[in-house]
Amino acid sequence: MTTTTATRGKDGRFIGAKRTNSTANLGVIAGAAAGGAALGLLAMLGRKAAVQAPTALAGNWDEALALEHAATRKVFDALEATDETNTTKRSMLLSHLKHALMKHAIEEENVIYPALREAGQREAADALNQEHGYVKQYLYELENMPNASPEWIAKLKEFRADIEAHMREEEDELFPTLRAQLSEEKSKALTLAMNKEGFKVA
Repeated sequence: MTTTTATRGKDGRFIGAKRTNSTANLGVIAGAAAGGAALGLLAMLGRKAAVQAPTALAGNWDEALALEHAATRKVFDALEATDETNTTKRSMLLSHLKHALMKHAIEEENVIYPALREAGQREAADALNQEHGYVKQYLYELENMPNASPEWIAKLKEFRADIEAHMREEEDELFPTLRAQLSEEKSKALTLAMNKEGFKVA
């Protein structure tokens, strides 16, 4: 749509007219918005790929999950190295831990635990899934108590002890048993499915 705008001098006399194409202006604005949205989408996908890359590059599903367990232990190390004056650092590390554990839980609950059930380990899979509920409970409690208090670090250490027992059971017993029951093709399919689930929430 083309519009004409009259221009007048200080004395009110007509000087000239300026024609503008408002449709073209809207097109430029829409193009800029679409370009910005595309860049935002690419940035988000790049961030997701960077978060999931260590898991995706680790090899088979069991090796990838063991790598995520090791990364979780490092976050616990960093948290335990803080003191009551490091409240901001504690909050940031706890947020990082929560996101990493959420992604890890989705990978296990949506892919690996169903495979355990298929392989005849229904009780074990159900117990692991229930333990994930307690992980969420610990995170909730830590987020809702003053992180400068001695109770906070005590709760964190209790959480770590429980989650490390969970990880050891997976790494030392359940995952090796499952891996031994799977064909190489099925194991690759599980790895691919697990990485897809992780990418969704990375």
